Amino acid sequence: MSPMKVLILAPSFGAFGGIEAFSCALAREFFRHSDVETTLCFKLTKNCVKEEHLERIARETGARVVFVDRASIGLAKVIRNADVVHCQYPSIDVALLCLLFRKPLALTTHNYYEPGVEFRKMLRDLSFRIADRHWYNSDFVWKTWEPYGRLPHSEKLPVISNLPTGILPISERKGFAFVARWIANKGIEVLVEAYTKADIDHEKWPLVLMGSGPLRERIEKKIRDENLRGIEIKGLVDETTRNHYIRHARWMVAPSNTKEGLGLTPIEGRNVGVPCIITRDGALPEAGGRHALICEPENMAELKALLEKAAGMKDDEYVKLCEATHKELLEYLQPLSTYLLRYRDMLSPHKKALFSENR
Repeated sequence: MSPMKVLILAPSFGAFGGIEAFSCALAREFFRHSDVETTLCFKLTKNCVKEEHLERIARETGARVVFVDRASIGLAKVIRNADVVHCQYPSIDVALLCLLFRKPLALTTHNYYEPGVEFRKMLRDLSFRIADRHWYNSDFVWKTWEPYGRLPHSEKLPVISNLPTGILPISERKGFAFVARWIANKGIEVLVEAYTKADIDHEKWPLVLMGSGPLRERIEKKIRDENLRGIEIKGLVDETTRNHYIRHARWMVAPSNTKEGLGLTPIEGRNVGVPCIITRDGALPEAGGRHALICEPENMAELKALLEKAAGMKDDEYVKLCEATHKELLEYLQPLSTYLLRYRDMLSPHKKALFSENR
């Protein structure tokens, strides 16, 4: 039998973020299967700049990598050549091309349903209805898209990236780790302020900041001008370095206020037994688990108190927390290979006939 041709299609601003990480993780997993031929396609938004960092990580997956514009001939070609299309956002050009070429379309929705301009909202909703499968990375996102009852072919498949592995003893862990785009709603400014004011030993409890973005210059200036202690800026790092700092942290911190669709970094931390400090934002409580320390978004005083609580926690209590949050995560996650089973189900003769009838 010829390999199953899977097209992983994601919208992108040209930078490496959560959806790009998920798409690359899928492609990397499928590359291990000789009976799957994978194309990883990023549909670039208008006027965006494609970063070399994204292209390098994408090509390291082993998949065929393509960058296309929306509603383009290039987009039509990759859809026509696929057996099944797995798109990461409801896009009308993708949905209509799948209809035209009679390709089964699976849709993973990473972000909550957000009202928009009426015409764009109508096109987005139409593309959503055209999809043959609806997958969500959290109950929070699912409920916003299907508030009046769940569709027959909907299910929750939690986002899984190429997670760090290897649980370290607590004697090798130190401080707090933050990984995200440095934009306002990710909470980095609130975190820096809370950390600076926290009544902790900043040398013993450093704060490692990974990532970059529009706020980087402002954060660096604040650290210089105020001579802030304990903050280590690592910037954009490769996967190996990122995983190193996550494993060696005592706590992951995710203080977002963005209605997070899930939140990758808490899951990455918990997979190596590192518990989380999170905000009550979107699906972050799902990602952080029942054992996370949680506060309200943008609340500097509450976040400061949690940093102090984490730093003051006794070792025996901390070890129990690490073990509990890791065990809970293993029961929650599903393997990436689950998607291959779903694709094959979509391509079975009986299912293909149903798709044709529905359309």
